[in-house]
Amino acid sequence: MNTADQLAWQDEQREKKSVALTSLLAALLLVSLKTIVGLTTLSLGVLSEAAHSGLDLVAAAVTYLSVRVSDKPADADHQYGHGKFENFSAFLETGLLLVACAWIVWEAVSRLFFKEVHVEPSLWAFGVMAVSIVVDHFRARALDRVARKYQSQALEADALHFRTDVWSSSVVILGLVGVLLAERFGWTGLRHSDPIAALVVAALVVWISLRLGKRTVDVLLDAAPAGLRTRVESAVAGVEGVLSVERVRTRRAGNRTFVDLTIAVPRTIPFERVHDISDRVEHAVRRLLGQADVMVHMEPRAAVDEDLFDQVRVIAQRNDLLVHELSAHRVPQGPTGRAQLILDLDAEVDERLSLRQAHTLADRVEKEIYRQLPQVTQINTHIETLGHRVATAAQLDELARALAHHLRDAPGEFPELLDIHQVQVHEVEGKIVASCHATLAGELPIGCVHDLTQGLETRARRRFPQLFRFTIHTEPPEAR
Repeated sequence: MNTADQLAWQDEQREKKSVALTSLLAALLLVSLKTIVGLTTLSLGVLSEAAHSGLDLVAAAVTYLSVRVSDKPADADHQYGHGKFENFSAFLETGLLLVACAWIVWEAVSRLFFKEVHVEPSLWAFGVMAVSIVVDHFRARALDRVARKYQSQALEADALHFRTDVWSSSVVILGLVGVLLAERFGWTGLRHSDPIAALVVAALVVWISLRLGKRTVDVLLDAAPAGLRTRVESAVAGVEGVLSVERVRTRRAGNRTFVDLTIAVPRTIPFERVHDISDRVEHAVRRLLGQADVMVHMEPRAAVDEDLFDQVRVIAQRNDLLVHELSAHRVPQGPTGRAQLILDLDAEVDERLSLRQAHTLADRVEKEIYRQLPQVTQINTHIETLGHRVATAAQLDELARALAHHLRDAPGEFPELLDIHQVQVHEVEGKIVASCHATLAGELPIGCVHDLTQGLETRARRRFPQLFRFTIHTEPPEAR
């Protein structure tokens, strides 16, 4: 983790702990006030709210502890981190809320049908419930803001609880108003407003608890979030170099999403290019999900437009053989009376191999080409040595000047040739090697350029047959 990430992580920890601690203190204040007023007035609605707030106090304490633990980095015992402490915290909150609802429903039914309890609504009762609404509103907003910012399910659960507290406290006030009206005006139909308000509170809490419980259980059981797979597939499929997305697996732990991907990439591209595609896939997923741990597995696949030469290169690479100078030509009618497809290639092998060993390697590749590409009827393989060491060279100035003088007249024979310069000749381990730079029009097709350099090389070798190798570097005028 670099310094910037470390500072961001510290800020996140500080902000989450601060809002969780504030919520804990607010819950402690409200449960104290509601309990005192509920016992004084004997209002089941207020007592149910006190019980609700008591469980909120426990839930806030669990939330505070969970955010302290959940953001710890992965260790040897928790290799996916500690994020599920948040989800487990939310699960505990759900259980506690359902227990409270069971008690509220039991007591409300008893008061409605089996026993009579005199409720005395007072100014204190109305005042405490009003204070509760104000406090719950502001702490729910604060918790929700931090929960959204850092994708914290524990803080989100706390915020959800306190939003329901606002609704339930409002219902309790309506129940107390009903009891007060029944006493003042003799409206007997409102005598049971208080237990009915308590049942409404319980129904609200059960509804919210079941929603929260389903979400937490889904996370604990690694259920994939709805629609996430499709969104990830679309984001990854748009990355250049990805042929297809073969598998997507996602799971949540706290505020972190883990994504396992299997993608298909062209089998002809080099390893460095494959790694670059993997990096860009990871960035695409993180742009979509924010904090995400992305694991990319890549499968080599044949592209739809893969041609004969790509297929031959793949076969050679699979057998640890480097090939170049691939060419193919078709003879309309061969000795067998049918068309022939003849493949020519240069193969590079370790110079320490014997002819028998090199031929065995090349023969294995040829047999696989015949087996996989039945349209190929003949293969001509030229075996070259694979360079792996730097040799000492001696500069041959006189021969270099003679070669430069000879090449000076080449533009007359090759009109496309604009200039030849930087002619050098060296002796390397008893072999004469030469090189030069040739300037040509940048608009020339590369096939024409190759044919021209081949002709130029043939011309030089006729004059200087001692040349073992002649390398011509071609460039457009602006590259000089």
